[in-house]
Amino acid sequence: MIPKLCSRRQLLMQMGGLGVAGAAVPSVMRAQTASPARLPNTPVAVARCNSFDEDLTAILRRMGDQIGGLAPIVRNKTVTIKLNLTGSPGLRFLGKPLGVTHYTHPKTAAVLATVLAEAGATRIRFVESCWGTGGPMEEYMLESGWNVRQLQRVAPKVEFVNTNSLAGAKRYARFKVPGQPLMYPAYDLHPAYEETDVLVSMAKLKEHETTGITLAMKNIFGCTPASIYGDDAGIDEPNEAPTSGRGAVCHAGQRQPAKSAPGEIDPASPRVPYYRMPRIVAELNGALPIGLSFIDGIETIRGGEGPWIGGIEIVKPGLLILGTNAINTDAVGAALMGHDPRAPKGAGAFKKCENYFLLAEQLGLGSANAEEIDVRGVSIREGRFPFATGA
Repeated sequence: MIPKLCSRRQLLMQMGGLGVAGAAVPSVMRAQTASPARLPNTPVAVARCNSFDEDLTAILRRMGDQIGGLAPIVRNKTVTIKLNLTGSPGLRFLGKPLGVTHYTHPKTAAVLATVLAEAGATRIRFVESCWGTGGPMEEYMLESGWNVRQLQRVAPKVEFVNTNSLAGAKRYARFKVPGQPLMYPAYDLHPAYEETDVLVSMAKLKEHETTGITLAMKNIFGCTPASIYGDDAGIDEPNEAPTSGRGAVCHAGQRQPAKSAPGEIDPASPRVPYYRMPRIVAELNGALPIGLSFIDGIETIRGGEGPWIGGIEIVKPGLLILGTNAINTDAVGAALMGHDPRAPKGAGAFKKCENYFLLAEQLGLGSANAEEIDVRGVSIREGRFPFATGA
């Protein structure tokens, strides 16, 4: 039985994570509530797809039907699609197009937007905190090899927002972490996320140097604006022209975010990326719930998240994954990769880091036990493509 779907705003209220936003964002947060009850499991669809030249539209329509239909999720809604455009577009692996290695592929983005528009979405926004720039997202996409005009035509109302800074918006929106926060009590993000009815995370099927695995949930880290959480963020106020990443604040804890946003709960906690990043990923997913997770495993890389990681290689699992509960969807994705999504720190994909799937369970976001999840289409056993040697 498929649980009744609720709106994103209802979900936020249910989890105690409704963000506070307005002309001025309060500096004092309300007392945190007890950890919420775990969200119910929902079906996850898995499909075979061996090439980006296959009929992706037909495949995605079928997958949408398998999870209960896309219309109940997006009809008459503003849908925000968070792409995965990690790292500079000038950094490529073996000269390959970015979409077949570590970026969202332009074809999957266009097809997903087409199918969501068919299902009744009234506005579709593509967003990303584009690395090293506060400029227009369209320029970044062009530099990455995308046909922006073609993408604009796939639905009646398509927009692009670089959420790395305000980019013309008036103020940031604050999103509280539900239950007991792990690193920060709340995050200040671009208001596009507040104006969203359904947040879609478009991820690649990849491993990650710092968090072990990067799928739909890890993709949400890219929502954080470098203007506030970047290496060159302002001390008191955001730097609306950021030029670097978020290593100093988020990964290493070498400095605090701009003082306009909430600071860390415990500045004396470990200044180690393998401790910090899994916690940030987990609580961001509580503060900013994903309504639909799409994972592209047609062609990708293994051994890391991008060309800056040594020892990566191109692989072709030939898989697509779709679900409404992000932790359920990612757990299935991890299992398809041959990884145990509930492995403890020091084991499997989480040899170096904390398991953010388990931290997300702690925050009530759902179950990471792939055996409990209703997988439709291709089974985990049938689709399994081991990423690790000997897995």
